[in-house]
Amino acid sequence: MADISMDQVKHVANLARLAITDEEAKMFTKQLSSILEYAEQLNELDTTGVEPMTHVLDLKNVLRKDEPKEWITQEDALKNAPDTKGDYFRVPSILE
Repeated sequence: MADISMDQVKHVANLARLAITDEEAKMFTKQLSSILEYAEQLNELDTTGVEPMTHVLDLKNVLRKDEPKEWITQEDALKNAPDTKGDYFRVPSILE
């Protein structure tokens, strides 16, 4: 089922509310047929015993643990602020 017709491409474009010209439909027909042919080639591979995966690399959790750390002191954070009041930044009011 690698072949896709130009009418099918136009139908899908219409469903997606995309206006395509006959020239574009012809180009997409060729491209989609190539993609389907490649997918069929992949279906011919023997994947018996191959574990399903979600990524090509064997990555585990790459995020660091969400642990609180001493980042910056409040004094350091406020030292370059243009305006402060006590332990807080002062900013212009946006509500009247």
